[in-house]
Amino acid sequence: MQILFVLSSLFRFKDSRMEDVWLVDFYAPWCGYCKKLEPIWKEVGAELTRSGSPVRVGKMDGTAYSGVASEFGVRGYPTIKLLKGELAYNYKGPRTKDDIIEFANRVAGPAVRSLPSRQMFEHVLKRHSVLFLYVGGESPLKEKYTEVASELIVYTYFFSASEDVLPESVTLHELPSVVVFKDGTYFTYDEYEDGSLSSWVNRERFQSYLPIDGFTLYELGETGNTALPCSCFLLCLTTSCSFRLKGLIQRVATEHRDQFNRDFQFGHMEGNDYINSLIMGEVSVPSIIILNTSNEQYFPLQRQQIHSLDSLLIRLCPCDSRQAFGGDGIFQRIKRVAYDARSTIMSVFRSSPLLGCFLFGLPLGVISLMCYGICTAESDDDTELMKRDGFTDEEEEEGEEEEQQRLTAGAEGEEEEDAEKIEQKSPTEKKVD
Repeated sequence: MQILFVLSSLFRFKDSRMEDVWLVDFYAPWCGYCKKLEPIWKEVGAELTRSGSPVRVGKMDGTAYSGVASEFGVRGYPTIKLLKGELAYNYKGPRTKDDIIEFANRVAGPAVRSLPSRQMFEHVLKRHSVLFLYVGGESPLKEKYTEVASELIVYTYFFSASEDVLPESVTLHELPSVVVFKDGTYFTYDEYEDGSLSSWVNRERFQSYLPIDGFTLYELGETGNTALPCSCFLLCLTTSCSFRLKGLIQRVATEHRDQFNRDFQFGHMEGNDYINSLIMGEVSVPSIIILNTSNEQYFPLQRQQIHSLDSLLIRLCPCDSRQAFGGDGIFQRIKRVAYDARSTIMSVFRSSPLLGCFLFGLPLGVISLMCYGICTAESDDDTELMKRDGFTDEEEEEGEEEEQQRLTAGAEGEEEEDAEKIEQKSPTEKKVD
């Protein structure tokens, strides 16, 4: 059985696309990231085939079939999309085998999965750190829930069940209801307090406290919804004293959820490399930083002043009253370009000094030769112009000397002719003269 389809037959792909579920990697032959993904993509195809998944795995050269790539909104390479009927779901997660397979299995199935028994509910609850559940029968809320599930299935799972499936510890004040289970407890959606269901799901699909990396920050920034947490609370961990700070932040995230849930996402980040590149500076470890993912502003907190839960709560005042650093203004963008260029050059020289000298020395040498050629070309043009006009400087001086000599010789010749004429005159003519 073929486990990986190279989609070189455009018409065959279009014919089978509506009938099957396709997981397609749009690549470019010259793309280095595409070549890095290639062995992982083969493993994804093999694993999905072994597990009996209905998802067909393929790859398509987006440069050769630019029309198809444009149809599916491919703007860069590699781009992974799951094609399911008329819908095309874009994968934005880490490019690892397990994450891609989990995405394919989740999106390929129904948008809302049914849980028929309490045993099934408990089994699913153990597997998922965040679980959304619709409880009740047919209703306008269920229709809205299904629409949201179809839109956000790329991020998380959605389930539905009857009330008798829930354990006795879960109490719902009304039916139907939408509930999220996370952090060892559950929260119910309230349309009047929480706004739209889509915004609420987007906000609640993250745990109250979680490890944060570059991809998580990207997800927080890409949600594009003002109802989402605009600030991300980061803790960089490398020393033993960091665990005390981590414990304080976890308590704030769980015990004071109602106070900070709408404004903050709490978490920790290992090391400071990513934060250094983000704020274009050096952050000591451990450090506590409030980062606004909507405009890239950050607010550092003095770690020495945080010695208890109360002192931490006092300093979590609104960010508007605190001096902000960074941002996404024009000056910061220019600074970002310069910082990224400097970081790239330094990383190249640190990893391979000879390669760095070659990569940056060769262009500088070529530019120097071009400048020298331009300067000398101007001098040559002036010389050519003088030649077209007559002479060069030396030739012009020689011409002037020759002209002067001709004039002197002509004057002497005239004097000699006059003398000869006088000698040829008769004595009578000479006397008259």
